[in-house]
Amino acid sequence: MILSVNVDHVATVRQARLGSDPDPVAAAVLAVLGGADGITIHLREDRRHIIDRDLDVLRQTLSVPLNLEMAATDEMIEKAAATLPAMVTLVPEKRQELTTEGGLDVQSNGERLKDAVTRLHEAGIEVSLFVNPSPEDVEISLITGADRVEIHTGTYANASTPQIVKQELQKILAAVQKAAELGLTVNAGHGLNYHNVQAIAGIKAVSGLYIGHGIISRAVLVGMEQAVRQMKNLITQVRRP
Repeated sequence: MILSVNVDHVATVRQARLGSDPDPVAAAVLAVLGGADGITIHLREDRRHIIDRDLDVLRQTLSVPLNLEMAATDEMIEKAAATLPAMVTLVPEKRQELTTEGGLDVQSNGERLKDAVTRLHEAGIEVSLFVNPSPEDVEISLITGADRVEIHTGTYANASTPQIVKQELQKILAAVQKAAELGLTVNAGHGLNYHNVQAIAGIKAVSGLYIGHGIISRAVLVGMEQAVRQMKNLITQVRRP
């Protein structure tokens, strides 16, 4: 199982002062030294954290795959085609949200997503869709031509009672099973941390975990390398043959 570390929140701290520190590129290098298998960034329309410079420098310097999260807009598709990240993950985006609030509305936006996937494929970029834990949404994702889906785990991660945790975990399991049946590579992410990750990591059909805030929060206290290493150890404990 791969671990892709999202460094957006390093950029959030930098942008609080509109300066140059801390540098998300340096954070990405340290994450790789700690065992990250990939790096994820979300280039938003309003550039509130990651900026174009970050994407350009990471694309030129990273030794691991770069996953670019972005909205399915003309501007972002053109930017991806110009920089050629290893993968694009199409995500919903609202101007005032603090973080991505859920998966794509694939049922209402299937044709637009299909067009975006086609254009990204023409540029030679693999495409993943960030979707809610719904077998129906996974089926529609296949129709768009996407190579992968990333199952939104935020509701599971934020669940307030053991009963809700169990219910949300069952939804995730059903979506993962459907993706596996359809031959889609399936990943998972959002809200995962050191306390809830193992239940998701233990799902054999999940190929990768995409984690940001939980790791960056711990990195403030113990450093990026150590924070990534601790997360990798938790994942490895439940994925040993």
